[in-house]
Amino acid sequence: MENKIKSNKSFDFQNKRKNLKGKIQGGSKIIVEKHHHPGVFIARGKEDALCTKNLIPGVSVYGEKRISIFKEDQKEPEEYRIWNPFRSKLAAAILGGVDDIYLRSGMKVLYLGAASGTTVSHIADIVGEDGIVYAVEFSHRSGRDLLTLAKKRTNIVPIIEDARHPQKYRMFLSMVDVIFSDVAQPDQARIVIINAQHFLRTGGYFIVTIKASCIDSTAEPNLIFAKEIQKLQKEFFRPFEQITLEPYERDHAIVLGRYRIQKFV
Repeated sequence: MENKIKSNKSFDFQNKRKNLKGKIQGGSKIIVEKHHHPGVFIARGKEDALCTKNLIPGVSVYGEKRISIFKEDQKEPEEYRIWNPFRSKLAAAILGGVDDIYLRSGMKVLYLGAASGTTVSHIADIVGEDGIVYAVEFSHRSGRDLLTLAKKRTNIVPIIEDARHPQKYRMFLSMVDVIFSDVAQPDQARIVIINAQHFLRTGGYFIVTIKASCIDSTAEPNLIFAKEIQKLQKEFFRPFEQITLEPYERDHAIVLGRYRIQKFV
């Protein structure tokens, strides 16, 4: 898909109509198509936009635009939320052409470094009502935003704790299918490893973002990425794919794969 997205405020669809709340109404020139990643969609109009189907219609999370698509055989429209790759590394990875994000309806996901819940909310859309997202965030300020988010999106469980100490929140979790880590810390590999040892099922999946400057601002980013991946490999993480996140994030990479796959097979 040709990449035309610049910001979530710049989308302009032909024949669009806005109600008083600013919700974009799907006109004849707007088509929402399924992406090859389950639960992800592309809104095609004057510009293409990545989106997820809104789990809570009528509600935006971070000021993102919403699109309503009316179908003749449905009384209520389907609503989709624009997914901004400049505010979500997972969206950036999808637009970068990642083969598989390993997220499916009904999955249990542990999200480390949830911040205010931007990407968490889109993952909650993808896993749906039967899935669950355990969102771990150390900052109490961001944690308040997560708590507000979880009041409406009941498949999100906010956990305001330090991801370095998973034993402090082990009582809130069962085993999960996926760990997503967006922890910009020098010991981010160790944080992923200890959380996987506690909570990631054998044969489960991992999605790890690596910010090179948080580890060593003087070293070549590709060298840092390689060293971080080696740390994961020593602890039974098997990477399947690695991509950088330019132009959306500078000196960032995302690594995806499976955990303890040898034992699983």
